[in-house]
Amino acid sequence: MLLGATAVALVPWMVLLVRTLPASTEVRNWQVAWVGLDVLMAAGCAATAVLGFRRNPHARLTASATAAVAVLDAWFDITTAQPGAALVQALACAVAEAGLACACVYLALSMAHAVCEGPG
Repeated sequence: MLLGATAVALVPWMVLLVRTLPASTEVRNWQVAWVGLDVLMAAGCAATAVLGFRRNPHARLTASATAAVAVLDAWFDITTAQPGAALVQALACAVAEAGLACACVYLALSMAHAVCEGPG
């Protein structure tokens, strides 16, 4: 119920943002923001690999989170890229990140299926 209400409440908020946010802005700590996303993605990959190797069912959670971070990274890469070579590079990275996200979702779903079935 709370999630549904939140989804509805976010619609007018998004309209407000579209109408009031500037088209461009100068950002401090730009490198920290970008490297931070990559650190999260690397940590998620590492945690998923370690937990998966140990056959720990929590690996499905880290895989899910890593998929979300990969999609976010791709979104910000594309939407903040300048036209031309930077956009082409962002799109190429987004393809790789989409592949990572798909692999993580597959792992999360296959692990959840295995957990539901239990030992053979």
